[in-house]
Amino acid sequence: MAKQSIFGRISTLVKANVNAMLDSAEDPQKMLDQLVRDYTNNIADAESAIAETIGNLRLLERDHEEDVKAAAEWGNKALAASRKADELRRAGNTTDADKFDNLAKIALQRQISEENEAKALAPSIAAQTEVVDKLKDGLNGMKQKLVELRSKASELMARQKSAEAQNKVHDAVRSIDVMDPTSEIGRFEDKVRRQEALAAGKAEIAASSLDAQFNQLEDVGELTEVEARLAALKTGAPAPAIEQ
Repeated sequence: MAKQSIFGRISTLVKANVNAMLDSAEDPQKMLDQLVRDYTNNIADAESAIAETIGNLRLLERDHEEDVKAAAEWGNKALAASRKADELRRAGNTTDADKFDNLAKIALQRQISEENEAKALAPSIAAQTEVVDKLKDGLNGMKQKLVELRSKASELMARQKSAEAQNKVHDAVRSIDVMDPTSEIGRFEDKVRRQEALAAGKAEIAASSLDAQFNQLEDVGELTEVEARLAALKTGAPAPAIEQ
């Protein structure tokens, strides 16, 4: 009964659709870890059950071999007793001949008994051999499934780490977007432009001031010339010639 239970669990685990189970799981990583533990434990149970089943099978096979061997030995004894009886009967010793014939019959009865025991063990040996073969196949299937699970677990862990790294990058990019460094640069540029404009304005004012001063100098020159011409008129002297 215990072996049937183990065999049933092996069949269930081997036929299990791991991908479908993971797809429906809320936490695939936890389910994978649990599946690896379940498979590991069931493999250990299966190995123990298979070892016990194989042990029982080997005992049956040994008993069968002993029964076959014993049947052959009793057959040889029966043959030897029968030949001795024939020899004694040819010699005219019927009493001893009958004795050896009786021994031959006893040996034949024992031979038949051993043969029957060997025949009785044959179905059990065949059944146990089938069970052992199925258990071995199931165990190999479970071990292959365990390799698959561990590979899947490694793949998921790698994907999880990659996803975490990508999320960190996305979060960093998103935080940069929120800060909008271009707007900060834009404000700084605007400030520089204002300062440049202020400097240009001051330069323009300074230039205007110089122009005014030079204009004043020109005005003074014109007044001086007027005064000179007026004085010349009063004295009757000719006006200063205009430079060509």
